[in-house]
Amino acid sequence: MSVVKLEQCRERICAELDSVVDFWLKYSHDTVHGGFFTCIGRDGKVYDELKYVWLQGRQVWMYCRLYRTMDRFHKPEILEAAKAGGTFLRRFARVSSSSGQWKCAFCLTRDGKAVKVQRTIFSECFYIMAMDELSRVTDDKDMQLEAEQMMEQLIHWVRVDPSGLGRPQLPGDIPTNSMAVPMMLLCLVQQLTEGRGQEVAQKYSELGSWCVQQILQHIQRGGTAILENVSVDGAELLGCQGRLQNPGHALEAGWFLLRYSADWGDEEIRRTAIEKFVELPYQCGWDKQHSGLFYFLDVDGHCPTQLEWSMKLWWPHCEALIAFLMAYRYTKKPDLLETFLQVYEYTFSHFPDSKNSEWFGYLAQDGKVALDFKGGPFKGFFHVPRCLYMCELLLNDLLAKKD
Repeated sequence: MSVVKLEQCRERICAELDSVVDFWLKYSHDTVHGGFFTCIGRDGKVYDELKYVWLQGRQVWMYCRLYRTMDRFHKPEILEAAKAGGTFLRRFARVSSSSGQWKCAFCLTRDGKAVKVQRTIFSECFYIMAMDELSRVTDDKDMQLEAEQMMEQLIHWVRVDPSGLGRPQLPGDIPTNSMAVPMMLLCLVQQLTEGRGQEVAQKYSELGSWCVQQILQHIQRGGTAILENVSVDGAELLGCQGRLQNPGHALEAGWFLLRYSADWGDEEIRRTAIEKFVELPYQCGWDKQHSGLFYFLDVDGHCPTQLEWSMKLWWPHCEALIAFLMAYRYTKKPDLLETFLQVYEYTFSHFPDSKNSEWFGYLAQDGKVALDFKGGPFKGFFHVPRCLYMCELLLNDLLAKKD
């Protein structure tokens, strides 16, 4: 790919990031109760006032990351929005569980009353991300400590005693290593240790290594497939759950592993990340008829039971863009850059809304828009801006070294 083409990609990505940020600054802020509206229609109108804690935390994190690391987003309105979101989270997101431990709600009313609590760790994960990143731009040590304390609670739930999550151990329920859990914990390790010095890095080094080994257990079928769920000892599970593949998730794991390999200088992890978690998911997940990445697949070719399995969703394509560009940055293999370009062309010709800004999230298999809202219970200000932000930084680095 020519330097000119890379510069064109960067120009489009920069423009899209500016547009997406403007959309959420304009339409998502609740100036009455704090926090953010995330159920936003095609034209920016709020169609539901429920507030989802995952998305509240993600938006605080994304605002803070842009404010802290990109000069053009170092604006008072972005910082103030992040602070308001953080205040809303600290005031309302945490609820006391049946075990007496703090859980985070999944969903809140507009004014902060808990509606639903999930028996998972993910609301807490995005709370930690938000608090840690916000502490970096406000220099609030109490907030940083709060993030670290909740991290310790998560580690206890995952590795020692899951009873605090409220999930009873049923006789037919087989303990499972779902890739989402070690992936998310590895993301948090990288968040909490970034720029904090050697002492903090060592504090979480064992956990980071454990997360990597848990992720690597998902390499199955003699290295020919990444499966979403395996047993706790790394064996393939029976049935639909065991055969499930999620190409977008595997690609996201791929660039998490690439960051880990860069932090620790681990060449073997780097090779495995690229060969197994970047190239394999693309090979199996790319729709050869209509293009784009399938949402779910069955490793044995059965029809997946998820009704949306053949749809093309925004976030797997975002993860693919990051993964292939990052893999190319570390290897300079031309085929990785060519695949990045293929994903780029599909993504930018299908997901962005040229009329109203932001991206559609849910396409049918043939690429037509199936759901036309810009935000919902799971799509907020995160995957799109994170992808654009990271790709801009990667392209800046590549183009600075183009000679």
